[in-house]
Amino acid sequence: MTDTTDPVTVLLVDDQDLVRTGFRIILDTAPDVRVVGEACDGLEAVDLVRRLRPDVVVMDIEMPVLDGLEATRRILAQSPEGGPAVLVLTTFGRDDYVFRALQAGASGFLLKTATPEDLIEAIAVVHRGDALLSPQLTRAVVERAVGDPATARVVVPSPALATLTEREREVLDRLASGASNAEIARRLFLGEATVKTHVSNVLGKLGLRDRTAAVVFAYENGVAVPGEPTT
Repeated sequence: MTDTTDPVTVLLVDDQDLVRTGFRIILDTAPDVRVVGEACDGLEAVDLVRRLRPDVVVMDIEMPVLDGLEATRRILAQSPEGGPAVLVLTTFGRDDYVFRALQAGASGFLLKTATPEDLIEAIAVVHRGDALLSPQLTRAVVERAVGDPATARVVVPSPALATLTEREREVLDRLASGASNAEIARRLFLGEATVKTHVSNVLGKLGLRDRTAAVVFAYENGVAVPGEPTT
């Protein structure tokens, strides 16, 4: 699952003891995964991440004391660089939960109805630094969420946008559409290696973890508009 000999360390966060036990049993079958701790609410999770420094946090959403969305925000705020990847795992498949999890900085979203193999693979994906949701799916979810009057707000573009070059802004526009590096390369008449460099620069300048976060950023900052066709 990983290229190193060290196992991926995981913190399990869920308010149900049986659920955590089930996850631990599943993950104990994976030789390159090691569960280093368990938390029964978001507040305990924030503390354990600080002390245990896991590679991945498997986070429930609905919990007492502090829910998983706020816990995710706090965890990533206290460790903006080199912090854990957060995999949100829940029984709910609602778009608003997915959108809020992405806003909080989660790297992936998986339903509890997923298979054990899906869980193990999801941990591998987010640990590699990849996003579990495809940019295309993220775009569809974000468009529905930001188009909802309940989530509408005045858009104040981030000052970080001004740090992008004209070419990097074009790349961000294409990322917002869910385009792959190959698709961006064809559209902008660039080599894929060059596109990869531009994508890395965009993520770095905007302080984003992955391409999925770039889609969310684009819609939150007015770079992309719900219902507006992409070019």
